[in-house]
Amino acid sequence: MKKVKIFMIFLCFNAAFFLVSAEPQTCPADSGGKCSGSDDWEGEFFPEIPHIKYELSDQNHFFGPNSSNPLAYKWYNAEEEILGKKMNDWFRFSVAFWLTFRGTGGDPFGAATKYWPWEDGTNSVAMAKRRMRANFEFLKKLGVDWWCFHDRDIAPDGNTLEESNKNLDEVIELAKELQKAIHIRPLWGTAQLFLHPRYMHGGATSSEVGKAMEVTHYLGGENYVFWGGREGYQTLLNTDMGRELDHMARFFQAAVAYKKKIGFNEPTKHQYDWDAATSANFLRKYELINEFKLNIECNHATLSGHTCLCNLSEYVSNFLERSIHLWSGTRHTYGSHRVIKAFMESAAKGKVRDYLCTEAC
Repeated sequence: MKKVKIFMIFLCFNAAFFLVSAEPQTCPADSGGKCSGSDDWEGEFFPEIPHIKYELSDQNHFFGPNSSNPLAYKWYNAEEEILGKKMNDWFRFSVAFWLTFRGTGGDPFGAATKYWPWEDGTNSVAMAKRRMRANFEFLKKLGVDWWCFHDRDIAPDGNTLEESNKNLDEVIELAKELQKAIHIRPLWGTAQLFLHPRYMHGGATSSEVGKAMEVTHYLGGENYVFWGGREGYQTLLNTDMGRELDHMARFFQAAVAYKKKIGFNEPTKHQYDWDAATSANFLRKYELINEFKLNIECNHATLSGHTCLCNLSEYVSNFLERSIHLWSGTRHTYGSHRVIKAFMESAAKGKVRDYLCTEAC
């Protein structure tokens, strides 16, 4: 019985320790007052991280994969030409703000594992500005020219739409200022239409979309993404699919009209349908095929039960003169090297005009 009591005390101690350690960190005690109520942050956000490069030897030879530096590119040489284009033109890597600076590193079974020392435990506008400064230092040290975002990732939601837009405008002005200094701009922006309970049954009619298009355009964004994670149905027993598809098409038609009004050149549709062919046929039916591109996500293809290369082949067949936005995701998605090779070969034949790689290619 005594052993059981000791064991129970041990379990309680570990549970209490886990709960305490799982609490999000705020300002560390040794921060030297850096974490104030202001958006200012003294010094660098990543003080021990140098600029990441593809290294050269003293004789101007490439170290590449032979480099012993853990913070050096082994295969990515931005200036190296392949098939007539520099590598940084083929692979326009984009840092995703929500995963990098708002993600906690947690999973459905555990607590957060990632904490930033500059976080103060709030989601204030001042904190949002601090995160934005950290983002641009991160971009500069990585040597990438693109970033991407949801509106609610970079600025806090307000009590009203007007307050939310005001918060967003304030943070966007800072991003605009930071972009000028280092010539970086968004590969794409989008509205976050899935987290709040109000989007339970879809977010396509939200007025956030127009505002998100405006600020993406204002920052010189290359594209605007429509992520339809909440656009769908649970069962056909209470769904008129034809009517819902008509409504979705009307939304995209309105978006096209608005992008022309504000001078936005190329919004993109994030692929959430079954495959690229299904998406292409939807766009053709509603005469939208020349207004949208597809964002091919290999992880989504895997979840749908088919391969990424199948989606890419369908894309080339249906969008012969269009660009491709590829998110290859993790290495288990049927070989990233095969994906890259397939599209570089297609590009060399003139079938794909541009190849944009978002996040983890």
